[in-house]
Amino acid sequence: MAAKQLIYETAVPVSKTRHANWSIESGNDFAFSRKVNSVPLMAVEFPAAAAEYAVVFAGNEEAVMPAVILGMREQENLYLGPLGGWQAKYIPAFLRRYPFVFSSQDEGKNFVLCIDEGFPGFNQEGRGEKLFIAEGKPSPFVDNVLKFLQSYQVEFRRTQAFCKKLQQLNLLEPMRAQVTLEGGERLALTGFMAVNRARLKTLPGEKLAEMARSDELELLYAHLASMRNFAAMRERFTGAPSLQTNNDRKPAAESDAKVRKPAEAKKPARKR
Repeated sequence: MAAKQLIYETAVPVSKTRHANWSIESGNDFAFSRKVNSVPLMAVEFPAAAAEYAVVFAGNEEAVMPAVILGMREQENLYLGPLGGWQAKYIPAFLRRYPFVFSSQDEGKNFVLCIDEGFPGFNQEGRGEKLFIAEGKPSPFVDNVLKFLQSYQVEFRRTQAFCKKLQQLNLLEPMRAQVTLEGGERLALTGFMAVNRARLKTLPGEKLAEMARSDELELLYAHLASMRNFAAMRERFTGAPSLQTNNDRKPAAESDAKVRKPAEAKKPARKR
């Protein structure tokens, strides 16, 4: 996911030697995400995210992770307001943890707290929350950041296991989304995967029961329901009128926004 590299420009380990007099003024400015059209999503976030975003899967045969789609073109975030405010009720945890992130040099056995020093709210004027207090101890603010990132890492591992199971069950297939704008311009997004509903229905009863007990089945249906948000995304383009989502009673050829299996998987966020 290249989005991570775009967001974290100069991430360095947090240390009392380097950051003893530094503070963080976070606020509600998400301008750092202006050039990303998707961000990773943890499985536990599916129910909240599916109401406002298209939740998809991205990756390859070796590893797959969920993501939310933010735009139909490269370097386009339709959920970001002109002044940097987030235009949705739910904000993915990947964005909420910024400017902090965990770094590991031993394949996840140990983690180091890092901060993006390029973050505009990072300052030495005492604005916001201090990183360190008396005697060089981490501040309560940093303690809370650590708890948040530790929880995030736990959910990351759970999400990895969840996606691995989907691959083993052969439930994922390449998909393609297309949106037609008011003026007739067509935007196509490829390079992502979705659950094949027909394959899901043919799973053995004991496997479906197992996924129902673990709430994984609920997550899959949240993902499938979120596909309708590709159609709703059209409304986020300037001047676009309200749009009804595609359904079984409307032929796909007549739909203004549709998601279908492509003949060949292509790179994400390409304009046609």
